[in-house]
Amino acid sequence: MSASAVITPASPARSSIGTPSAQASPRAPLRVLMVTSDYPVDGRPRTTHFIKRQAEFLRAAGVDVEVFPFDGSKKVLNYVRAWRKLQRHLRSHRYDLIHAQFGQSGILTFPKRLPLVVTLRGSDILGIVDDASGRYTMKGRILQALSRLVARRADAVILVSDHMREVVGRTESLHVIPSGLDLELFRPLPREEARERLGLSPIKRLVLFVGRPNQARKRYELARQAVEVLNDTLPAELVVAWKIQHADVPYYMAACDVMVFTSMQEGSPNVVKEALACNLPVVSVAVGDVETRLAGIEGCEICRDESPEAIAAALERVLRRGSRINGRATVEHLDETLLTQKVIAIYEGAVRPRAGSGRRST
Repeated sequence: MSASAVITPASPARSSIGTPSAQASPRAPLRVLMVTSDYPVDGRPRTTHFIKRQAEFLRAAGVDVEVFPFDGSKKVLNYVRAWRKLQRHLRSHRYDLIHAQFGQSGILTFPKRLPLVVTLRGSDILGIVDDASGRYTMKGRILQALSRLVARRADAVILVSDHMREVVGRTESLHVIPSGLDLELFRPLPREEARERLGLSPIKRLVLFVGRPNQARKRYELARQAVEVLNDTLPAELVVAWKIQHADVPYYMAACDVMVFTSMQEGSPNVVKEALACNLPVVSVAVGDVETRLAGIEGCEICRDESPEAIAAALERVLRRGSRINGRATVEHLDETLLTQKVIAIYEGAVRPRAGSGRRST
């Protein structure tokens, strides 16, 4: 998608999202420009549907949201081009504030003329891992430093997980709001129906891996090796959910018996929370906030020993248990409708200091 393309909000009736419980404000709605290099596009597999979902729920709640998507691809020239286009766009459009999704997207908003809210989601502030080598890159370290600069200059910072506080470099106007869930989409479904729909075996034990297999940070090879070891004692098949429609993910979660999660770095991985919403057992390494998410849920396991053998043993215990979990109740507070109101409150707080002089225009 071109960096100059701005996704404009449609009329309120266009959304299938339910209306929020809060009463609409009598004044004009906030006008927000959401800037991101990771907006999901049809035909291009991404794991960032939570950004699009947040924009849709904000619109349904009465916020006038436009999206400025650009293709950064970790290339300086792409950022320079996108910065020029964004600056031109800001000169001819009016907004109350800018919301940057991921720290590096906030770079485009400098020099800062409008209130800025930035959401830090993981690799932007923790460092980028090279897909080939699995090591932290110098380019990623630079983006990490720039994300910290953006965070220091922002009017408010949203973190998706509490464990990220220690690397942000500020304490004021710091909020923890995990990425929300669409609980109407991610819900328990009949296993037989899901397997038939996806063309999967009706009798095999299935282990789910969600994500890009060649993305080193996700450590697909570790998951594959664990299932290979598992097959020495308990036959099972690894199912990879990638290059699929986002709406099909709940069917994969319904069809499989357990999800394995092996990432080396995460903020607050949505796929784990989505699995819980579908009552799918999860076996995971201790990464991001996953340990907190799985705490106390019978049928889920955390592997502090990240060897294939330890993960295989955990998978075997879960598979032999042979039942779904009571995970949905633990993530109901992450309903996107509820979290949207928290985001709006942050917007209002960022705009309020300038309210006395009227809305800023560019």
